[in-house]
Amino acid sequence: MKIIAVGMNYALHNQELGHVTHSTEPVIFMKPDSALLRDGKPFFLPDFSDDVQYETEVVVRICRLGKHIAPRFASRYYDAVTVGIDFTARDLQNRFRAGGLPWELSKGFDNSAAIGRFIPLEQLGGNVQQLDFRLDIDGREVQRGCTADMLFRVDDILSYVSRFMTLKMGDLLFTGTPAGVGPVAVGQHLQGYLGEEEVLDFYIR
Repeated sequence: MKIIAVGMNYALHNQELGHVTHSTEPVIFMKPDSALLRDGKPFFLPDFSDDVQYETEVVVRICRLGKHIAPRFASRYYDAVTVGIDFTARDLQNRFRAGGLPWELSKGFDNSAAIGRFIPLEQLGGNVQQLDFRLDIDGREVQRGCTADMLFRVDDILSYVSRFMTLKMGDLLFTGTPAGVGPVAVGQHLQGYLGEEEVLDFYIR
């Protein structure tokens, strides 16, 4: 399975990180399958970063094989969603970017793609572009978003990615994070919600 992720897909998040240009195409990066963290297992802070940050995202699960998918047919290729955390070693990312270097290591390290319990999209109203989601840390809301605010819609992202690589059943798409990202610390309790449905629950160790 592949973990496909979209960067800079919410305008306010781009502003908070100082990105002033707007891409005409989705910014795509990948995480290896070893990045996956699920089933409520704890996330252990790595020793190579002093600034690991959470990025809360809606994650879409691919349900069928697809290549060169037209946007109007893209909704046939996913069936369930959850909330995920795209953990980012921000200090590494900033250093790599400043040097004009690839920054995959800041995004693709082990357990950097936490995912919650998947819910059938039908159960949430059927429209992937009308989903409210949020992250609470230690019972306090720290990040909130709505997929209606995406710069690139899910169907357009899948269509774009499928030009370059075949989508397979079980692949995951992290759809981008809204404003409000921040650092995590040992002992914190993270809970992610789709609407009022808790789908993600784990601790930082």
